[in-house]
Amino acid sequence: MTDLGVAEPRRINKGVLYFFGALGGILFGYDIGVISGVLLFIEKSWNLSYTMDGVVGACFAFGAMFGAAIGSRWIDRLGRRRSIMLGGAIFGIGTLGCLASPDVGLFVAFRFIAGFGVGVTSATIPAYLSELAPRSTRGALSALNQLMIVGGVAIAYGVDWALSSSGDWRLMIAFGLVPVVMLLIGMPFLPETPRWLLMRGREQEARRVIRAAQGDVDIDREVKEIQTVIKLDTTQRGNLRDLVRPWALPALLIALLLGVGQQFSGVNAINVYAPTMFKALGASTSSSLGESLAIGVAKVLLTIWVIFVVDKWGRRPLLLVGSLFMAAMLAALGVVVTTVQGGSGFAVLLFIAYLAGYELGWGAIVWLMVSEVFPLRVRGVGMSVTSTALWAATFMVTLVFPIMDHHIGLAGSSWIFAGINIVLFILVLAFVPETKGRSLEQIELDMRHRIGLRHGAAAIAGASDELTSPTDASTTHDKAAV
Repeated sequence: MTDLGVAEPRRINKGVLYFFGALGGILFGYDIGVISGVLLFIEKSWNLSYTMDGVVGACFAFGAMFGAAIGSRWIDRLGRRRSIMLGGAIFGIGTLGCLASPDVGLFVAFRFIAGFGVGVTSATIPAYLSELAPRSTRGALSALNQLMIVGGVAIAYGVDWALSSSGDWRLMIAFGLVPVVMLLIGMPFLPETPRWLLMRGREQEARRVIRAAQGDVDIDREVKEIQTVIKLDTTQRGNLRDLVRPWALPALLIALLLGVGQQFSGVNAINVYAPTMFKALGASTSSSLGESLAIGVAKVLLTIWVIFVVDKWGRRPLLLVGSLFMAAMLAALGVVVTTVQGGSGFAVLLFIAYLAGYELGWGAIVWLMVSEVFPLRVRGVGMSVTSTALWAATFMVTLVFPIMDHHIGLAGSSWIFAGINIVLFILVLAFVPETKGRSLEQIELDMRHRIGLRHGAAAIAGASDELTSPTDASTTHDKAAV
């Protein structure tokens, strides 16, 4: 027993903790990937035009936009863990509805519902992981969300390819229920985050979670950092008006730049329509799905590599290098499409190279940085607003790409996205800060100190100095929790 009167906590297996914490990302990835194969079959059976292709592809993102917007209330009221579970259950309901849909109208409606559920989880999972992870490995552990997303895409491409001979698109969709079941079984056994618990005044529970999730750390210091930020706020939960106040607006603008920029880079045009692109370049249905599978596997391998470098190289350099590389590969893709007859093989290589740039920077970094930059008081609503904007951008790109492709072709579309990536490089260079190696509380206190809040610059500077001063962890561990 501890002197808090609480039994010694049982250590949580970190692999299990972060696997189930990030598992919701598979829901997003699987649906984005599986629809690319499903479209090839329902186009014929339901006589879809290129405009309806865009509607079927985009309705999921449209639902996710609303899920992310509404999810902010659940994130702060229900907690991070229960919000993830609720989002997964809604996704499952939407998926079951898609399986039973007799026509494209109902199919679109239930994909909207499934997207709503994923919107909730997308606004919650990055915050859940970043609030549980130690600062030294927060980048790598938060990048697990992106690994789960690309893993879901790869699995979906594999299922599409394996079932291409039968054309059973309903079975393709049905496999998406597997991660839902896993999520709903595993999440009840995981803890709520220490930051949410402390916002609710549940300090003993927060201490137990820190010890169980992070092991031999200075719990007094961790708790003090979080409580320092909470005490600087007049209320414990922020709202939309708070996001445009001086102490939160810089974080909001950075998060919106990252979230919208990630989608305008063009990645979901490839995720959703890659098989259609390859088929247009001369590949058969089976070959186009096989080539898409190669892209999915490459995405997974590249994301695994990024996990090992994100906390060494920093966030900002990876964003900058990724933007330039994506622009170069998209420009080259436009040249190949216009000059090489039946160039699907070359296109696959360029797509993989493009995705190397994307996963290196904008893939894993965006969700991580968005979860880092928002002050605690508005982290829930800030993540929700950013996710809403991100899903709105996803909806636009997914809806408009088939129309762009019809009117200006793959080459013209590639060159437009290449230009957008150059603009993103300039914006990151000018406005995005580095957050590597700093606690969430240090990031917030520094932003407050820079703009001189009414709480008192001296008090804030003192708190920041106290949080960043060296501490001998071996002598200041929380004896009450151990």
